[in-house]
Amino acid sequence: MNNRAPFRADVVGSLLRPPPLASAREAYRAKTIDANQLRTIEDRCIREAVEKQEALGLRAVTDGEFRRSWWHLDFLAGLDGVERVAGAGRKFSGVRTRGERVVVTGKVAFGRHPMLEHFRFLRETATALPKMTIPAPSVLHFRGGRDAISREVYPDLEAFFSDTAEAYRAAIAAFHDAGCRYLQFDDTAWAYLCSQKDREALRERGDDPDQLQQAYARTINQALAEKPEDMVVTTHVCRGNYRSSWFAEGGYEPVAELLLGGTAYDGFFLEYDTERAGGFQPLRFLPKGNKRVVLGLLTTKHGSLETVDQIRSRIDEASAFAGLDQLCLSPQCGFASTEEGNLLESGEQWRKLERIVETADRVWGAG
Repeated sequence: MNNRAPFRADVVGSLLRPPPLASAREAYRAKTIDANQLRTIEDRCIREAVEKQEALGLRAVTDGEFRRSWWHLDFLAGLDGVERVAGAGRKFSGVRTRGERVVVTGKVAFGRHPMLEHFRFLRETATALPKMTIPAPSVLHFRGGRDAISREVYPDLEAFFSDTAEAYRAAIAAFHDAGCRYLQFDDTAWAYLCSQKDREALRERGDDPDQLQQAYARTINQALAEKPEDMVVTTHVCRGNYRSSWFAEGGYEPVAELLLGGTAYDGFFLEYDTERAGGFQPLRFLPKGNKRVVLGLLTTKHGSLETVDQIRSRIDEASAFAGLDQLCLSPQCGFASTEEGNLLESGEQWRKLERIVETADRVWGAG
């Protein structure tokens, strides 16, 4: 039995917002309910989502990111020295996102962050292991690059990366003090670094993609340098997830050796739901031992349910490059990386999570 996260059947993070929660957020924006009323509805919806996850047999559960609008901006804007501002929406596969972004206007640090209270509520609610998700430190740089970071505050980007790493080191300690033993860094940067189109776009803005990999790995490892022994920190490599659209494509080969072998994560959630992710060959870079790859084989982009045999066949393919004992199973991504959610029904979401537990029990044994 796998007694340490990530588990054989695991969940990435976000869940579709239930209608009462979506309505409440609209009412809050319209100022027809106040923050306390919104929080009451969030609390109730989170309790229900946790109960459903536990009933399916998941050993780690999340709050569905129900208190967030974005998977990343809400956390990043809560860091000292970071502000949320209006900006052009980002074009995905046929869809343009809402126009918001963050900029660095001061020294980056971790202070009295509201998501610590979000986690404490999840910990008090859950019977299973409560899992917290936050964006990776690389995300703060990748989206806007040099232009989104004050040159007056950070004339030298190395100082920015170092301060960001220290902010995340403080965040890890604070979440651990709050009782968190399973933390996940969600990261789009590594997936974009797999894409030849996006690598060329980085060069056009003045960044060297290979040097960025090295800078991100150093920042991540600095952040994880004092991670407590009883805390698991994983990463989810995301290819874009907005209303069932996507952004990056390309196999993991350009980043796999450094990501899998050169970062101090305990596990890697990798998307493998379509041919956009390439083959399983890059898994050969996973070091032997306790690190695990969580195969995201069930898509969250649509509601069609994958069969157990289909999933098992792909796990068998992956096991040719990484041992079965180092593999786990999850959805390809969250179901609602932003509050709009992906284009599937709530029942389809829960059936996919149930299928993950069922398949994991068949492959690795019940429990």
